[in-house]
Amino acid sequence: MTGAQRRLSLKGIEICEVAPRDGLQNESQIWSVDQRVALIDRLSEAGLRRIEAVSFVNPKRVPQMAGAEEVMLRIDRKPDVRYAGLALNRRGVERALAADMDEVRCVVVATETFNRRNNGVAIADTIAGFCDIADVVHSASKRLTFGIAAAFGCPFEGVVPAETVLDIARRLLALQPDEIWLADTIGAGVPNQVRDLTADLAKLAGPGVPVGGHFHNTRNTGYANAVAAIEGGALFLDAAVGGIGGCPFAPRATGNIASEDLCLMLRNMGIETGIDLAALIAVSDWVNDQMDRPVPAMVAKAGLFPEIAETKEDGP
Repeated sequence: MTGAQRRLSLKGIEICEVAPRDGLQNESQIWSVDQRVALIDRLSEAGLRRIEAVSFVNPKRVPQMAGAEEVMLRIDRKPDVRYAGLALNRRGVERALAADMDEVRCVVVATETFNRRNNGVAIADTIAGFCDIADVVHSASKRLTFGIAAAFGCPFEGVVPAETVLDIARRLLALQPDEIWLADTIGAGVPNQVRDLTADLAKLAGPGVPVGGHFHNTRNTGYANAVAAIEGGALFLDAAVGGIGGCPFAPRATGNIASEDLCLMLRNMGIETGIDLAALIAVSDWVNDQMDRPVPAMVAKAGLFPEIAETKEDGP
């Protein structure tokens, strides 16, 4: 089946909403616990069924993510929503399990320089730590998912060979994750590269482990890359309402692809997400009001199409 054939036959894509974690972690403006709780609750009301809600990292390194436990205690927790938390080590996983997260997300970076900056240790040490993490998460009957960051390019080492990414993926898959995804942390990837590497990862993972993608729009390729990932076999995509976010350890890393922009594009391609777009735009408008700068997302500004055309009475 070609990529175009697969795109036409695919009925739906799962969206993992990452604004409360990856969206806020790179903002100079630090949101209060009240604001973060309100954001998560608004997202679940808009139909998001998978939300990366918090991060269990050292708040001295990422102060925007302090108070994860309090956030999880105060949200209006819905039984049909899967709440995920990022953890990079055993201590983070223990905190995540104590907070009763439904999913633990762990990330390794594809280059040594960036991994040492982001995770504080070498790639080999990160993966060795994940071996222990995997046992703990599996024993708790929680979902474990792995991401490979900077899979399409590194701000410190440049181009990342595909085989380097796939070698890391082989080691992660040996730990029996529930899912694995590729992250374009600095928005360096292009569609053919994304399509090919996603397809290679899907083949490596096999039918029992879904693959996904996490794209930033740093160089205005994020949405094209999201479609390319679907063509390559991705079954879920990360996105952040408003298009906010980035990585605090990557120079010039800008926002995630925006959830509302992505969902409109997919809907108009015939790919369902199960998300109430009008409600999601309302969340985006609310986020924009909370921020000290305009959010980069476009659909909230331009309106839904064709709805806007159907309601416009006259004029170009």
